[in-house]
Amino acid sequence: MGLSVADALVETAVRAGVKNVYGVIGDSLNPIGDAIRRNGQLRWIHVRHEEVAAFAAGAEAQLTGRPAMCVGSAGPGHVHLLNGLYDANRSRVPVFALASLLESSEEGSAYFQETDPEPMFQGACVYYAHLTMNHQAPRVFEMAFQQAIAKDGVAVVALSGDTARLDTGLDELLPHNFTLQTATYSPASSALDDVARLIDEHERITIYCGAGVREAHDQVIELASRLKAPIGHTLRAKEIMEHDNPFDVGLTGLIGFGGCTKALHDADLVLLVGTDFPYREYLPEDKTIIQIDERPEQLGRRSRLDYGVAGDAGLAMSGLAMRVKEKTDDRHLQAALKTQEEARRKLDVYVRHSGGQSPVHPEYVAAKLSQLADSDAIFTVDTGMATVWACRYLQMTAGRRLIGSFNHGSMANAMPQSIGAQLAYPGRQVIAMCGDGGLTMLLGDLSTVTTYDLPIKIVVFDNGLLDMVHWEMLAEGIEPYQTDLKNPDFAKLADAYGMFSVGVDRHDDLEAALSAAFAHPGPALVSVKTLGLAAGLPQYPSWEQTKGFIKASAKLIWHGHADQVVDLAKDSIRDIAQLPPFPAPKDD
Repeated sequence: MGLSVADALVETAVRAGVKNVYGVIGDSLNPIGDAIRRNGQLRWIHVRHEEVAAFAAGAEAQLTGRPAMCVGSAGPGHVHLLNGLYDANRSRVPVFALASLLESSEEGSAYFQETDPEPMFQGACVYYAHLTMNHQAPRVFEMAFQQAIAKDGVAVVALSGDTARLDTGLDELLPHNFTLQTATYSPASSALDDVARLIDEHERITIYCGAGVREAHDQVIELASRLKAPIGHTLRAKEIMEHDNPFDVGLTGLIGFGGCTKALHDADLVLLVGTDFPYREYLPEDKTIIQIDERPEQLGRRSRLDYGVAGDAGLAMSGLAMRVKEKTDDRHLQAALKTQEEARRKLDVYVRHSGGQSPVHPEYVAAKLSQLADSDAIFTVDTGMATVWACRYLQMTAGRRLIGSFNHGSMANAMPQSIGAQLAYPGRQVIAMCGDGGLTMLLGDLSTVTTYDLPIKIVVFDNGLLDMVHWEMLAEGIEPYQTDLKNPDFAKLADAYGMFSVGVDRHDDLEAALSAAFAHPGPALVSVKTLGLAAGLPQYPSWEQTKGFIKASAKLIWHGHADQVVDLAKDSIRDIAQLPPFPAPKDD
């Protein structure tokens, strides 16, 4: 027998740069697993849930830039991949996913575990193929990896277990080089000339950046210096633009704080660079708006547009810096920086004055993590309030990375992503900031962490509450319902899994616990009892949100829960104190 379909897949994956394959072995995947074993160049990472496989593969691909691979067996196995693949595809990272199928002779018969994968995966990938003939396998695998790499997205191939065993008719694969030097999309000179003229006609410029500026940090700084322009950024761009940036004014939006919102609304021209920030209500509409993006289809998608420029962010920034007249009036910049500094001072009130309280303020936990972590630490953060605390209290350096489910917004992402991060960089510190609700969703994969002795440091914000959902209900004027959690003792649970573990319920004990966990050479979990009603209120709440809080508080009192309103007021007074005056109500 020559090269089997399974062997062809494994060899193609090796050529494409894959190092790890994440999945649960068995059934229709057995030929693939056997091919991996015989090849010896890939490492099978036996997760406990396929959703974890997809999240881990996506994290590895996001951090390294090389393709990663996950697999799911027939029916339920590959269905479990779906959520993590949506996240990877929306994060624009190269992942190859194998959706294994039942025996091909039974397709269409409503057989045990039969699914129709094509419509299921179409929204989560840039390429999909149902491989039905053994002789087409080598070419399909090559195309799938090529598409994932070229389009920065997920490629899915559906393959039955019996087809995987068949001979391709080849003794070896034909040569194929997956090295792809990405072409740089140069903006048109005439477009840069027009934009430079527009900028010169305006006095107050604000630059707002997204993840598209990953290779353009210095060029953005250079342009901001010439324009005396504050620089705001999205959450995905925090790791890119926050460090070494004297013009930084933070984030806008629901979880943002500082000078960014002021900088956007006080500007007379806003320059959007490499951003697909989805929350249109936080972008001004009455300004001159210029947008620069390497994907022309993105231009004007989120806001009205006066001028759109298609092209690479770095080239565009350098080109504009050469063309614009240097501004001398920095009052717009200084006003935004002053707002940023004042917001930072108020946000840090429970960092500076932590005392010996119990339970622990979550802000203090995030600030301590930032203080104690390595300068090149990789942080993974759960969706929800863990993301709020990471956004506001983690300080990025040039070497640190911060990833989460920032576009897809899935719960339970931090621990699975930390697995992929640690396998990608075994020598770097990886810290997973987990919510109690998120961690318990995929809790079984603590076994994966200990099986491979991954030195991940898991920090659990244990407040017994789906707190962001709780606050969403309050903002909508709804009495919170079914947001309480009855949690296990996470430290004891981690100990049962074989991890170093410690539980903390007092501020004064936190630093020693984190230091001990960071010093431990293997997996470690620190469970922190945190304040349940700590509110990450938006800096500029809408009038509807303001009315919602008032209405929900009245409902709680009416139904005999005045104690909750008192607790809410006590625990959130620092947030209320940080807010600027509420915006004037609009005519209803």
